[in-house]
Amino acid sequence: MSSQQPYSFFQSVEKSFDKASKFTKWENGLLEQIKACNSVYSMRFPVKMDDGRIEVIEAYRVQHSQHKSPCKGGIRFSDEVNQDEVMALASLMTYKCAIVNVPFGGGKGGIKINPKKHSVYELEKITRRYTSELVKKNFIGPGIDVPAPDYGTGEREMAWIVDTYASLKPGEIDAAGCVTGKPITQGGVRGRKEATGLGVFFGIREVCNMEDVMKKLGLSLGVEGKKVVVQGLGNVGYHSAKFFREHGSIVVAIAEYEGAIYKADGLNEEEVFQHRKATGSILNFPGATNLAKSNDALELECDILIPAALENVINGDNAGKVKAKIIGEAANGPLTPEADDILIGKGVLVVPDMYLNAGGVTVSYFEWLKNLSHVRYGRMEKRFTENLNTHILDQIEGLTGKSVSDVERKFIKHGPEEVDLVHSGLEETMITATREIMDIWKNNPDIPDMRTAAYVCAINKVGTSYSELGIFP
Repeated sequence: MSSQQPYSFFQSVEKSFDKASKFTKWENGLLEQIKACNSVYSMRFPVKMDDGRIEVIEAYRVQHSQHKSPCKGGIRFSDEVNQDEVMALASLMTYKCAIVNVPFGGGKGGIKINPKKHSVYELEKITRRYTSELVKKNFIGPGIDVPAPDYGTGEREMAWIVDTYASLKPGEIDAAGCVTGKPITQGGVRGRKEATGLGVFFGIREVCNMEDVMKKLGLSLGVEGKKVVVQGLGNVGYHSAKFFREHGSIVVAIAEYEGAIYKADGLNEEEVFQHRKATGSILNFPGATNLAKSNDALELECDILIPAALENVINGDNAGKVKAKIIGEAANGPLTPEADDILIGKGVLVVPDMYLNAGGVTVSYFEWLKNLSHVRYGRMEKRFTENLNTHILDQIEGLTGKSVSDVERKFIKHGPEEVDLVHSGLEETMITATREIMDIWKNNPDIPDMRTAAYVCAINKVGTSYSELGIFP
């Protein structure tokens, strides 16, 4: 615990929950059940390293809620992994899934290692052993608990997990659905990689299209022309920056752990990424100004600030110096409860992590459905749609005597690919969730902020599930 953070991460989540629960109708016993982590699996297992020594690996899997099955949540590889963090992230997953209407309970996993300090072979052995430990205790399966990538993991690790699971469960026809975020060749879904960043963009764009909200913040409608600062150039930060830039926003600063860079007329995230790949740092990017510390970027003048790195980066010490009008929490838990209170007082709109970064789990849901149905999205309807649209176009051109340009013809006749349907489903999910949360907030003037409104939304949905199951009449 740092000096400015008297709460553990899990306690911060509980504090936000308690703040919201008084705006709901549920009795205390049910609220305590919703809040509690149902199952915590803490494990230790030995793995032989490349140099012959044996290392005991510390790892966790937490199932926060089984109001819906299976549980769902990422696995992170990090030196910082501990039980409290995994419990907090699992509980956020429950609320996240509820808000975006994804029928999963929350789960999370973590292995306490620094992946950069291990060879690929060592990482493979650790991942496969972790998977076998989960199988032993029935903590993984397409109908039980479905992991996904998180900080320090990706498609490669998910491929190892599905292969290990399938080898231990021969003949299980839905084995591919035991994990999401897999490579396309192993049952993954197109659009998964950019999903979280794209979801962040869709959520903030919807907020920026709400006239009353923008008027209150003194901003113009839409994202075009807005100055954006992004902290973190990992998968989420990179794609958040990309979609904002492509839709007319100006990404004035990008921060990473080695420092930050600022450029008033805008940065291109791909150019910055390639510069970092070549030099090992985002600093000294041509035409940009270096900032001494990564966290200096959080205090820059901007319209939208996107913290897309780790938790607690905006806290009681620096929240008062934040000049952004909108903060979009792309990371998990980037603001402490103290920061929330300070920013509410300043009139800053915080778009909360628990739904804003739900793009990953939403598209993971689509991948899981694909695995259970054993058919690629678009395969059944693509040609039918193209043939039908071509026929309609030909009829219109024949009747009017006017021809459609080649660009328009290509757009109109296009039948949906898998990635088109995934992006469309994600856009619908984020727009609907944003509107639901905003309606709750607007209809109850006592609710202090959007985070509390999001928790109210989540608590009501989970509470309704328990109530309709007849567990708590």
